Amino acid sequence: MLSKRIIPCLDVMNGQTVKGVNFVDLRQAGDPVELAKAYAEQGADELVFLDITATIEKRETFVELVSRIAQNINIPFTVGGGIQNEKDVEKLLNAGADKISINSSAVKNPNLISKLKNQFGSQCVVVAVDAKWINNDWFVFVHGGRIPTEIRVIDWCKKATELGAGEILLTSMDHDGTKNGFAISLTKTISELVNIPVIASGGAGNSEHFAEVFTKGKADAGLAASIFHFGEIKIPDLKIYLKNKNIVIR
Repeated sequence: MLSKRIIPCLDVMNGQTVKGVNFVDLRQAGDPVELAKAYAEQGADELVFLDITATIEKRETFVELVSRIAQNINIPFTVGGGIQNEKDVEKLLNAGADKISINSSAVKNPNLISKLKNQFGSQCVVVAVDAKWINNDWFVFVHGGRIPTEIRVIDWCKKATELGAGEILLTSMDHDGTKNGFAISLTKTISELVNIPVIASGGAGNSEHFAEVFTKGKADAGLAASIFHFGEIKIPDLKIYLKNKNIVIR
């Protein structure tokens, strides 16, 4: 069994970390550089930075902020938001990112996944999937969860994997920020469907939720934001809890 990863996520808007519920009602959660530094020191396995309004505002990710964060951490660093092409990826990797996360641009142009895989390697390409339960099925949403598509999550995850994604970052919009637990059944379905790591996101409220998504949900990593930002769960405590549950973590 591969060791599981704990990944804090910085959703950034206007240079500040924010967090909402079901992708709305955003509130400030602190300075991204300070938070990133603290998470690396606390033993986070990786860090994800999402510039959540870059796509909507049709602009590039804040490269300078990415660079400042990268200089302050020593753990793998994934960056997403507003990435459209290889040139964007190159800039972010040069700024210190280890992997990039694409969402809306990949849905619009699935061949982007293959292009990035061929140029940078699949280990660099994380495909983020924002999922919402509608009419008895999970569907993909784009543009920061604002625009629905007619693409089923199960079909898109399969296609993204075939095109060369190295990981799937799977967020349930229905669970996001609720702290009622991850979307276990969805996570399990996708984890069993694809042969690449699945990062579960949306709904973490306590340590038990992580244990559940790693065992029942078969996720390879658990991502969370507000519970870490507001100190509700400390990463070292979470890791001790999971070890006591015989879950192999880094």
